[in-house]
Amino acid sequence: MTDRVRWAERELAYEFSNPRLLDQALTHRSASSENNERLEFLGDAMLGLIVAKALYELRPEANEGDLSRARAALVKKGTLAEIGRQIGVDKQLTLGTGELRTGGAQRSSALADAVEAVIGAVVLDGGYQAGELLVRRLIAEPLDALPPSDELKDAKTRLQEWLQARGHGLPEYNVDDVSGSDHNQYFAVSCRIDADERVSIGQGSSRRGAEQAAAEAMLIELQSGDQ
Repeated sequence: MTDRVRWAERELAYEFSNPRLLDQALTHRSASSENNERLEFLGDAMLGLIVAKALYELRPEANEGDLSRARAALVKKGTLAEIGRQIGVDKQLTLGTGELRTGGAQRSSALADAVEAVIGAVVLDGGYQAGELLVRRLIAEPLDALPPSDELKDAKTRLQEWLQARGHGLPEYNVDDVSGSDHNQYFAVSCRIDADERVSIGQGSSRRGAEQAAAEAMLIELQSGDQ
């Protein structure tokens, strides 16, 4: 029995009939042409389905938009990468020399992709039920920690709903400044509420990020005034 198979039994609670699938799932594209990209594709689809099913059962009152936001929070790269770190995927990954030198085993994208690939490998090895059991095991903690539906809405959506509920018009966003090189830009965006001429400023590495930051700042100001 290999160390990887022992790891899978310990961390995934699954025993592989075909350990080669596990090896492939933990092989980064930088290391071999027989890598985990195809298994990642399969695992991503399985993950999305099982998470959707779990949320459908757990949140019977949630509408489609609420369920979609909750699913996105659970299957995003950051969540999957943290799961990967917790179960030690970084110590099992096979990477090319260049990736190893640059710390590829700790890169969130590599960890998240490997988690999805492992899910895909389990589906191929043991079938749908085995895949579902694994996904539910992996997402148990993030699912328990998932905030209410309203808190999953992005700042721009929450600001718009806050304003509309009080009969105000929509906020206006303007890019005030763009600095940095073409590949490393930095945006400053203002958010203006015409009703009382309030203005907030947000900054970020993308226009969307800066708009979200400006909306969050405006929400904090408006909500503090309500108290």
